[in-house]
Amino acid sequence: MHIVVIGMGYVGIPCAALFANVPGFRVTGVQRRSKRSGWKIDRLNCGQSPFEGDEPGLAELIHRVVLEKRTFRVCDDIAVCREADAILIEVQTPVDDSKVPRYESLREVAAGAGKHMKKGTLVVVESTVAPGTTQHVVQPILERGSGMKAGQGFSLAFSGERVMPGKLLRFLVHFPRIVGGIDAESTRRAVELYRHIVKKEITPTNCLTAEVAKSIENTYRDVNIAFANEMALICESLGVDVFQVRDLINTRPDRHMHLPGAGVGGHCLPKDPWLLNYGVNRYGCGTAESELLVVARRVNDHMPQHMARLVAQALSEAGQSVSGSKVAVLGIAYLENSDDTRNTPALPLIRALLELGAEVVAHDPFVRQADFDALGLGSDVVLTRDLRKALEDAHCATIVAKHNDYLGPELFQAARLMNTPILVDGRGCIDEKACAAAGIAYLGLGRRRKVASH
Repeated sequence: MHIVVIGMGYVGIPCAALFANVPGFRVTGVQRRSKRSGWKIDRLNCGQSPFEGDEPGLAELIHRVVLEKRTFRVCDDIAVCREADAILIEVQTPVDDSKVPRYESLREVAAGAGKHMKKGTLVVVESTVAPGTTQHVVQPILERGSGMKAGQGFSLAFSGERVMPGKLLRFLVHFPRIVGGIDAESTRRAVELYRHIVKKEITPTNCLTAEVAKSIENTYRDVNIAFANEMALICESLGVDVFQVRDLINTRPDRHMHLPGAGVGGHCLPKDPWLLNYGVNRYGCGTAESELLVVARRVNDHMPQHMARLVAQALSEAGQSVSGSKVAVLGIAYLENSDDTRNTPALPLIRALLELGAEVVAHDPFVRQADFDALGLGSDVVLTRDLRKALEDAHCATIVAKHNDYLGPELFQAARLMNTPILVDGRGCIDEKACAAAGIAYLGLGRRRKVASH
């Protein structure tokens, strides 16, 4: 069986590698060449993982299927779809400033696949989309390009990915899968395909239900994080520790309060609630905009601004103005021990600090310079992987991503180089007493407002 996976990102690469490891399968990945991402083709074809973060087992798997089994290769030519028995679409589906889906990439690859695919091909959309998109957007494009009817000339299904950077292979293999086709045969074929790599149950349903389940799944998490963030603000005001409160609440086995933090990032959570809203209003019966998810998005988008205020507060209590101060932002990726900068909360935080007149230096042990440059900060902010360099002469440091590099003694050692050792903890990952013992003034999100110093 020959599978073509379009989109070599955090979903496409591990998915392609897993299928390429199945006996009798060969996989071709398709990645558009660009200044930012074209290098992935060469690196993958050399048997190397393009990810800098911690991804257990992925580098070894890529090496095996590329260099040993020779069942996985990557190119930039979508015409390889003519050889495919199955095509998986794994492109990004962002929203614009008006919260409307930007489907340029989705439409482009669907048109390319439709133009080249043969009769009997199975097409599966894995990109998270607004409910109704597979049948109302992707299907007509495939039909026009191929001259065939879905359900007759080719099969079409939706099966949303459920991965997270740092756990890509584990989640793909050991998480249940939801598969929904446009007809029973499309569903059957897609379920049969995924049985080769998924070890948990695979639940068949219809296409629209699968799309709704995926968008609501991510919206659920976004709303629950927003609740945790709102409670963090309340705990700050009352002078109690939200992380202790969370632990107390979660002693009850049927409660699970999420973790608050400096902001929500990644490709999914910041935009999937808007995809859900769009699908309901575009393809549903009447309008049904959810006030809850809109408020949740507002709360989560507010957290980087709140972090900037905490930095200003900590500096003020130390007799220092934020204007003219050097602030080190630690963690540019949106998630700990990852190199993923998509929708990172570090970006609005840095912009807020710059507006307050701070001199900002960014630190991340995983993020590449090219991905940092793509954030659009220009020459105003320098990125370094040297923690000592980031903290040298700084007046304040703030943790945005809970990388392992910040959890050991290296942080306290580097803090000795600071002008005024002040730490603002946006992830609740640093021990306040340890800071006091090291002579570091501490202020934490969701903790008491008064800066703590020994």
